[in-house]
Amino acid sequence: MRRPNHRLTLSSIARKVMQERGFEPDYSPDAVAEATRLPAAMLAGDARRDLRHLLWASIDNDDSRDLDQLSVAQGHPDGLATILVAIADVDAVVARGDAIDRHAETNTTSVYTAGGVFPMLPERLSTDITSLVQDEDRAAVVIELAVAHDGSVRRSDVYLALVRNRAKLAYGSVGAWLEGRGAMPPPMAAVPGLAENLTRQDSIAQALKRLRHAHGALTLQTTEARPVFDADVIHDLVVEERNQATELIENFMIAANVATAEFLAAKRSASLRRVVRVPERWPRLVALAVETGDRLPPQPDARALEAWLQRRQAADPEHFPDVSLSVVKLLGRGEYVVERPGEPATGHFGLAVHDYTHATAPNRRFADLVTQRLVKVALAGQTPPYPEDVLTMLAAHCTEREDAANRVERQVRKSAAALVLASRIGDTFDAAVAGVNPHGTWVRVRHPPVEGRLDRPRAPLDVGDTLRVRLQSVNVEKGFIDFVPA
Repeated sequence: MRRPNHRLTLSSIARKVMQERGFEPDYSPDAVAEATRLPAAMLAGDARRDLRHLLWASIDNDDSRDLDQLSVAQGHPDGLATILVAIADVDAVVARGDAIDRHAETNTTSVYTAGGVFPMLPERLSTDITSLVQDEDRAAVVIELAVAHDGSVRRSDVYLALVRNRAKLAYGSVGAWLEGRGAMPPPMAAVPGLAENLTRQDSIAQALKRLRHAHGALTLQTTEARPVFDADVIHDLVVEERNQATELIENFMIAANVATAEFLAAKRSASLRRVVRVPERWPRLVALAVETGDRLPPQPDARALEAWLQRRQAADPEHFPDVSLSVVKLLGRGEYVVERPGEPATGHFGLAVHDYTHATAPNRRFADLVTQRLVKVALAGQTPPYPEDVLTMLAAHCTEREDAANRVERQVRKSAAALVLASRIGDTFDAAVAGVNPHGTWVRVRHPPVEGRLDRPRAPLDVGDTLRVRLQSVNVEKGFIDFVPA
């Protein structure tokens, strides 16, 4: 029999779903021509600090080529630790209103599917000219953070610089090394002093994390499965594990995004903020706590929720991802809003911060490119590039497109899962309710980690409830996975 090609199947499904959701999977001829005409190196002609001598390094997924950020630690004369985060200066290459920019504004995000990646920017930019690739000089926007021993950011600054990535590192190998589970990655060992610098970065990142969680940032452990291929055939789904390397980058990016939001506020500039509002479904969170023999206050309280999450993680680590998923669903989605000078900030409930934007991934998210442009004109004292009414429109558009991208990625993930589960019709699984709405009830199975629709539930269910389910059917093309109560 002819061997199936699951990669080709998923690629075809991904393109179809992209188009159904209003995305443009291909670039216009004008955008392709613009990308082709760009020179191989773009260092920008404006005045910049030359920081190419520092021990910059990137940490990302093994296969990532669209490198948006670098980091490095330095000492400080007053005893504070200094963290520098360099962000790729995409605006130095992509002019507002050109064909590449119009495509980016239409899609607003790179879409990562099991059938392939659909980059927001042409690959000649996102994986080369505007990527902070190893051993190449690049233009960057740098966020500098002076961090005290307790994890508080005492001062921050934003400026333009030239940087050079000394080592392209990966989460898995760096995390194993930081945690004492693996050897030093060869690219790290090849750069004298980099190992010591990364050890210091890890210490600072952990201090930032401890302080945020003391303020009520939420401990969450969600599971996201990726397909494992044997040649072109999927044979399993595996969960991406978090480690100290992913936490290092996450904590630096949160701190950099906070500092960027505060910088724009200090410059009296309107900005795109990333917010997660106080959860409307707090009563259900209270009920979940009661079901575990615990309690939450009747009014939303991030610190109390974080304390409960930590207790649940310690008491039942195996099922903590199910609890985390329930909390994520009940918190509600993140969204982009415009904050005008002098207005109170909505804040980000899950991160326990008041001022927060997205600024650290301009190769992958249009909102970050917009923020980068706002930062650069604020630095230059120029007129803002986007009137407030345009910013408001962009905030709504970026939120809507992000939701659509999540649906595309989820549907293709489910198509991949359907390929894995096709031979298991009739099997039973432990599951937790992941979502309930007028269209139905959805459950998540832990082994393998997939989500599907629950047909004919025998009793009213809500997010976080657990039950035994039987796999009834799958539809690879539509990404349908249907269960019934067992």
